[in-house]
Amino acid sequence: MGIVDRWGLRAWLRAPGSLSKRLASTGVRYEVQVLRQTVAPLRPQERAALGLPARGLTVVREVLLRVDGVPLVWARSAVHGHALTGPWKAVKGLGSRPLGHLLYDDPRIHRSELQPRRVTRHGATHRQMRQQWLEATGTEAPALMQWSRNSVFTRHGKQLRVMEMFVPDVALRDPGPLRRKARQRK
Repeated sequence: MGIVDRWGLRAWLRAPGSLSKRLASTGVRYEVQVLRQTVAPLRPQERAALGLPARGLTVVREVLLRVDGVPLVWARSAVHGHALTGPWKAVKGLGSRPLGHLLYDDPRIHRSELQPRRVTRHGATHRQMRQQWLEATGTEAPALMQWSRNSVFTRHGKQLRVMEMFVPDVALRDPGPLRRKARQRK
């Protein structure tokens, strides 16, 4: 992760809690621009992370997260169709509201460990991000936009995977405190 250290992205890639809240605290206006929400095939990494077979309906939501009009993160969430009639049904009606509001306001939802990874420049995820970025902003995606973090959220045994890809310039913003608050056990 040497190049990540050089950019200072490490703090963002490992920051616990809501990315939406952290990004919002770095500016005046935070917004979620929905690029696509549709039924689509799972990518191999999503299938593996969710422990799902190769077949089945999957709802995919792809968004740009902007602060003061500047796009800083491209994110993709994926949930298997059978979970949309149960614990993740609220995903269908999110619109331009942050997914984080749904994920962090419910104590029954548990998040896996964050997994930073470099996205392959010639892979399907990178191609999809570049195409949507160009359509949404009218400019090319930053050439060095390669680092992401992935995690899986579980509620009632059903899982939702989130992948967030960062613009290198996000490292110029302070992600705030990185320590998790210890949960009190009764």
